[in-house]
Amino acid sequence: MSRIPQPRSPLKPPSTPAKSRVTAAGTPSRVRTQSAAKSVPPARSINAPINEESTPAPLSIKEAIALRRAEAKKAQTKGQINGPDDFISLEDALPTAPPKQDDEDILGRWPVRETIERARSTGNLNLATRSLPCIPSALFDIHLGITPDPLKSVPDEPVLPPTPAADTVPRRGAKRDAPAWFEARDLTILKAWNNDIAEIQHEISLFGSLKIVDLHKNKLLSLPTTFGDLTALTTLDLSHNSLTCLPTNLFALPELTTLNISHNSLTSLPFNAPFASTNNSSRPRQPTSGSFFTPAVVRAETPLPRLLNLDASYNKISANDIDLELPVNLSKVNLSSNPLGPDELRCRSLLQILSKLQKLRELRLEGSEIGNGAFPPGLFDPVPFPNLRILDLGQTKVTPETVVEALKGMKQELTLDVTTEDPPMGVTCVIVGKRVIKEAWELELERREKARTVKQTEVEEWDVLPATVTSKAPTTKTARPGPVKKPSVEVIKEAWEIEAEQGLLTEGGKRRARAAAAAASANSQSTLGIGAPSTPGHSPKSSTSGLSLSNPQYYSQSSQTLTLPPSNPPTKSPSHTRAFSLAAPTSSFSLSTSSRTTDIAVPPPTLPLSIIATQPFAHTLKILVLMNRRLDKSFSLLSLSDPPGGLLPNLEELNLEGCGLPDLVTVIRSDSSSGASTPPRSTEPILPLITKLFPSLRTLNLSYNALTSLSFTNEAISALILETGERKGLKHLRLRGNRLAELDGFQGIAESFKGNREVPAWKLDELDIRDNEVNKLPPELGLLPMDVFLVDGNTLVIQSSYLLAN
Repeated sequence: MSRIPQPRSPLKPPSTPAKSRVTAAGTPSRVRTQSAAKSVPPARSINAPINEESTPAPLSIKEAIALRRAEAKKAQTKGQINGPDDFISLEDALPTAPPKQDDEDILGRWPVRETIERARSTGNLNLATRSLPCIPSALFDIHLGITPDPLKSVPDEPVLPPTPAADTVPRRGAKRDAPAWFEARDLTILKAWNNDIAEIQHEISLFGSLKIVDLHKNKLLSLPTTFGDLTALTTLDLSHNSLTCLPTNLFALPELTTLNISHNSLTSLPFNAPFASTNNSSRPRQPTSGSFFTPAVVRAETPLPRLLNLDASYNKISANDIDLELPVNLSKVNLSSNPLGPDELRCRSLLQILSKLQKLRELRLEGSEIGNGAFPPGLFDPVPFPNLRILDLGQTKVTPETVVEALKGMKQELTLDVTTEDPPMGVTCVIVGKRVIKEAWELELERREKARTVKQTEVEEWDVLPATVTSKAPTTKTARPGPVKKPSVEVIKEAWEIEAEQGLLTEGGKRRARAAAAAASANSQSTLGIGAPSTPGHSPKSSTSGLSLSNPQYYSQSSQTLTLPPSNPPTKSPSHTRAFSLAAPTSSFSLSTSSRTTDIAVPPPTLPLSIIATQPFAHTLKILVLMNRRLDKSFSLLSLSDPPGGLLPNLEELNLEGCGLPDLVTVIRSDSSSGASTPPRSTEPILPLITKLFPSLRTLNLSYNALTSLSFTNEAISALILETGERKGLKHLRLRGNRLAELDGFQGIAESFKGNREVPAWKLDELDIRDNEVNKLPPELGLLPMDVFLVDGNTLVIQSSYLLAN
C-alpha cells in the first residue's frame, strides 16, 4: 500500500450517521482521532444524522478555545484532572465529532490498550492515574500471549475496547501498526501508581526482565508469592498502600538497590526469612506457562546484597521484628514514625548493627518511639558509623547530651546545626528535638558572635595586658597582682601589626632590627661551630642561621606549611650606606629602598635548608612554599654529607615557582669540621639534589624557572618520579614556563609500559609542560597512565597520531 498521501476531495456533507467512517459514495470523510467531548451543544442530538441543513458553521479559534476551557473546568470540578494545563485536544472539543467509544483521557494520553501495545516497542509501560482496579489482563495477552487467572478482588474486570481499524487516521501522526517481531522488547519498566489496584496477578513473575516497578498510591493488601521471582528488579516502590506483610522471597532479590515500603501497615522486616528455612517445599512455586518457557530464577545468598536505599517509614515495625542480619551495602535507612522502642535492649542491638555498616550515610529515626535508654554510654565500638553524614532523631525523647556522649568515639565532627545543605565531608549532622533549619550564613554569623564573646570573656578573666607574638625577641607583659591564666586561644596578628609593635615601620627601626638579627646570628654560629665572622662588623652570608621561622606569618601549624615571602633581587647600583650603621650588609649589594620589610626577617638563599632544618617543626613539615625568591639563587645546606633520610623527611609538596633556577644550582654547605670562615660552594644538578633531599615528595612545582631538557634525562626523571624503597613516588610535576625543547627523558620511561600497562612504581597523575619550547611529542607518551597532561603554549607540530589514539 502506498504511503504517499492522496489529494483530498472537497469536503461534502455526509449522508450517513456521524458514527460511520465512510460516506455513501465510498470517499473517506474526515475522521476524528479521539473520542467525543464530554458535552455537546444542545442544539442537535449526538445520534442525529448530519445533513447539509443541520451542519453547523465551523468554530472560530476563540470559540474552540473557550469550549476547551469549559470542558477542562467541568472535568476539574469532578476531580478528574490535576492542573490547569491538562486540557483535552482541540479536535475533541468540536461539536461535530462522532460519539465516543471509550472514556476520554483528560490528559490527552493514548487509550490503555494502545498504551500497552506501544510498550512492546519501548519496554516502558506507564499506566499511572488511570483508575484501574487491577493490572489489565490485556497486558499479559499482548506481551506474553497468555490469559491470567481471574482475581478475587476484581471478578468483573472492565473489558478494554479493541484497537481502531488500520484505516483510521493515526493520532499525532504516529503509527497504529503493531511492532514487528524483531522490534518487540521485553518489558523493563512498569508504572501503575495512583490507581485502585488491590491485587496483583501471580503471572506477573513471567515478566522476568522487569527492572523498575512503581505501584505506590494504590490499595494493595498483599503481593503474590511469585512477586519475589522478579530477580532483575532494581527499584521497587510499594509506598502508600495497605500492605501488612511482604513475600518472603522479596528479601532474596539479588539486584534490588532501592526499596520503598513506607506508609503501609507492615509489622516486621524479616530480612533473613528466605535463608532461615531449609525446607525447599516452602519456597514459592515457579510460574509455568504452556506457550512460554519459565524464566530462570537466581536468588541471592544473603539478604538483599545490593540494597542501598531502604525507606520503611510510617509503618508499625518494632525493633523486635527486624532481623539483625541487615543488608551490608545500605547507604540510606529511614525507619521514621515506627514504634521501635518498647524493648530498649533490642533497640541497642539494632543500633549496634547499624553502626557497623561501612557505607551507611543517612539514618533517619524521626518520630520513632525511642528514648535515652537506647543510647547508653559505651554502646558503640571505638569508631561507630564510619561514614555517617546525617543522624535524624527529631521528635523523639533522645536528648542532645546523651547522643553526643554515646557517639564520642566517631571520627567525624558532630554538629547539631541543621541547614538546607548536606553537611561537608568529615562532619555528621545530628538532628535532635524539634527541627530548626538554618541557612549557612546564619550559622556563620552565630559562629563569629560566639567566638567574639569567648574572646571577650577570656580577656576579662585573664586581666592581663595583650602580649605580642614575635619571632625576634620576646616582649614583656605587665600583669596585675594575682594568678595569671595562659590563653587557650592563640591570638594571631597581621604582619603590619607585629612590625608596628617592633618599631619596623621606620628606617631607624629597620636598621636596629638588622643589627640585632646579625648579632643573634653570629652568636648562634659561634655556638654551633659553623664559623665566625672574619672581621668585626661583618658577618658571612649565612648569618641568619639562628633565625626562628615559627612565627605565624611564616609557619602554619594546622596545615604544617612554611611559606617564605618573595625576595627582591639586588639593585645594580649600591644604595647609600653610612659609616655608623650597625647593620651588616646581607650581600655585596645592599637592599634597595623598595624592598619589602619582610625580606629582613628571612634568609636570602632560595632554599635555606640550613635555617629550615634547625626549626622544631622540620621533621613534621609537609608543605614548603618558596615562590619568587631570586635574591640568591642557591641552596643552603647544613653539612657536606646529607643524612640518608633527607633533610626534610616528611615534606610532601615543594613550590619553587618563579625562582629563576638553572639546570645547575649553587649549593652552599656549612661543615662544622671545617675551619674555613666562608662556607664552601659548589654546583650540582637540581633534580638529583631535590630527589636526595626530599624522599617523601609528592608534588613538585618548578614552573617559571630556567630549566632545559638537559636536566630531564631518563635517569633523573626515573629517580624523581618512580616509587622506590626510599621514595614514595611523585604524583604532580609542574614544569610550566621553562625552556624545555624535547621530552626524550619521559620517552624512556614510557617505553617500560610497552606490553605492560601496570607499572607499580608509577604514581604520576599530572604533568604540566605548558609554555615551553616543545615542538614534538613522542608517540610513546600515549602509554603513560596520567589523568592530566597539559601541553598548550608550545610550538607543537601535530603529527603524533599514536599519542592521540591512546
